[in-house]
Amino acid sequence: MYKRKRIVIALGGNALGDTLSEQMTAVKTTAKALCDLIEEGHQIVVVHGNGPQVGMINNAMSALSREDQNQPNTPLSVCVAMSQAYIGYDLQNALREELRKRGFMRTPVVTVVTQVRVDPEDLAFENPSKPIGHFLTKEEADHQAQAYGHIMKEDAGRGYRRVVASPKPVEIVEQDAINSLVDANKIVICCGGGGIPVVLNNDHLKGASAVIDKDFASCLLAKELDADMLIILTAVEKVAIHFGKENETWLDDLSVQEARQHIENGEFAAGSMLPKVQAAVDFASSAPGRTAMITLLEKARDGIHGKTGTTIHM
Repeated sequence: MYKRKRIVIALGGNALGDTLSEQMTAVKTTAKALCDLIEEGHQIVVVHGNGPQVGMINNAMSALSREDQNQPNTPLSVCVAMSQAYIGYDLQNALREELRKRGFMRTPVVTVVTQVRVDPEDLAFENPSKPIGHFLTKEEADHQAQAYGHIMKEDAGRGYRRVVASPKPVEIVEQDAINSLVDANKIVICCGGGGIPVVLNNDHLKGASAVIDKDFASCLLAKELDADMLIILTAVEKVAIHFGKENETWLDDLSVQEARQHIENGEFAAGSMLPKVQAAVDFASSAPGRTAMITLLEKARDGIHGKTGTTIHM
């Protein structure tokens, strides 16, 4: 029997484009794919990446501080907050418009600017490795390090980039509010870019110079929402082992045990498929009946019906 599901969907960067104009176009295509699921009766909660967008905002704020000595540099956590609102603005309007085209006149879509708490003792803070922003010359990098205390690293002969920590999410601060909205059947966009990274200092939440992986944040969100399914959308239709080799094999179905073995064997690239598979395994193993799927945006509906994608389950 066909079962309608509560689904957390993690949108990959290809769902948003790289520029203002590309995003305006991309969200229309993204909205159509998401509305296909809504039209089938599924309850969806949307998480998105923000790589190009937060880099653009960070660069603009840095340029402003260089031009105006009285303008302090904008913390990365504030740039993430800006990106959440800016992406949510486009995405929620695209969803509302597409739903109305399909006859849904009541279209309660809302973006929640979301903080995600991380552990200040997370080992990721001892070895910042996540590059953000554009490439700089040695002189520019030295200035940024001296003026703002940024950690700068040379990147494969292409120049210097700022690197920040990528700690694991511990708590979604606005979780209760998100739960209430979802329980009231609202379409919620939240945890954008993995969430605004914050650490708890007594009663104060302080922004951290970090980037949280959106797939891990989506996994935590899905568990806290008691979702049936986590769908991680990326640039490929299925997960592969021996990727790019003669014996490349695309996978339709993976048990948690099989997926963990492939991870142990080093089958997935650290900066690409690995966190997606790790997040999928974490969610699928967290409670009976939960499943995760990795596929293309435009194949999400087919994936739910078992026609494509890689499904991970107990």
